[in-house]
Amino acid sequence: MEQHSDTFLENASKALGNKAQADIRDLLGLFTPLLRNAAVDNFEHFEALRHHVKRVRQHSLDNLDHYLATYEQQALKNGNRVHFANSGDDLNSIVLDICQQHNAQRIAKGKSMITEETGLNDFLQRANLDVMETDLGEYIIQQAGETPSHIVGPALHKSADEVRQLFLQKHDLGERELDNTEDIVGEARQILREHFLKAQVGIIGANALVAEDGYSMLVTNEGNGDLCANLPPVLIICTSVERILPRAEDATAMLRLLVRSATGQSQTCYTSFYSGPRREQDVDGPLETHIVLLDNRRTEILASDYREMLQCIRCGACLNHCPIYNSVGGHAYGSVYMGPMGSVLTPLLSSLEESNALPNACTSCGRCAEVCPAEIPLPDLLRDLRHQETVEKITAPRWRIGLKLHTWLARNPRLYHWLTGVGIHLLHLAGRKRGSFRKLPLAGGWTSQRDFPTPQGKTFMQQYRAQRKQS
Repeated sequence: MEQHSDTFLENASKALGNKAQADIRDLLGLFTPLLRNAAVDNFEHFEALRHHVKRVRQHSLDNLDHYLATYEQQALKNGNRVHFANSGDDLNSIVLDICQQHNAQRIAKGKSMITEETGLNDFLQRANLDVMETDLGEYIIQQAGETPSHIVGPALHKSADEVRQLFLQKHDLGERELDNTEDIVGEARQILREHFLKAQVGIIGANALVAEDGYSMLVTNEGNGDLCANLPPVLIICTSVERILPRAEDATAMLRLLVRSATGQSQTCYTSFYSGPRREQDVDGPLETHIVLLDNRRTEILASDYREMLQCIRCGACLNHCPIYNSVGGHAYGSVYMGPMGSVLTPLLSSLEESNALPNACTSCGRCAEVCPAEIPLPDLLRDLRHQETVEKITAPRWRIGLKLHTWLARNPRLYHWLTGVGIHLLHLAGRKRGSFRKLPLAGGWTSQRDFPTPQGKTFMQQYRAQRKQS
């Protein structure tokens, strides 16, 4: 069933009830931070490089018009055709138009969050084009009719047995067992190889655009991006305007942060720079290359108080370290972007009214800001969105009234301490025999999932003052 960000609480509740996927998330939540930490600890210049790349990204965004114009000029010199798409619909229409100009029916597609954002696959399929994802994770979820659950590992929520059953169901290859991972991967390779060879158009994304030479950089661990880019006669690169960087050395500096933060590797398996269509001396490569640059409200974000979000390099580190994401998974967010970065970006790309639950899906632990290689203050941006939500009166009146009451009490500490002391004492008297409460007024969200422990009879401050007197 399709999920949306305005039903985050219902989506999260459903996800918590899926024990098999919860076990996978628990394992990933333990395993992926260890990989990242080991990679960072073994790279002594990580923090210095982090600060440097942040300054470069800020400079690029401050001069976005200049660097986009320079990139376009150099890309045209290289033989590319450059298109600017104001909205997701514009990007989809541009891509479809290119495909139809070449009477293309088969599309080999590399992993691209931008095309997930615009819904390109569904758009092209409605026009009767055969679009196949070639990244293994993306291919798996495409066959399952699902969306990515992680921006780096789209199918992390799937177990090996689930993938096995999916391939047995979807691939008409006769009787076979697929007993181990190698067999599963080999079968996917067999299916994808045929599509690579017959595709008339390849579509890929880009991790960075280099203004000085008009090149685009793509990193993958499977090499499918290079096959999509070089085998079909037509290549389309879909990316967004904030991917621009001044120099090639800036792109490689960002890459050193990206890979360590995303997968814990020192370098990715494949790093490719694409200049343009095949030249006379080249033995392979596309005959025609198009670059589609998407805005989709990014220039609005650039002019807002949330501009730092555009520095995100899509590494997924904030997801891997977020207790909310690890508890409910990516699908609960109901949007293309999930976790802390998605909880900021989704309201900015759509509307806060439609996705106001996402900025509230946060424990304020601050781990996302600690590990973000782009040094984006994600907790601050989430708080700003919650403040904006209150100012615009998007939240239910009972929440706004409750927060105003709490604010007033917090500004009157004597009254606050007296009332909390009375409340704790009454709860202690009411629940001391049983030791916990199954139901409590105004606390149904807690007691619907777990019992509320009976307080010991005094508040923390009361116990603290008593201990100070005794010492």
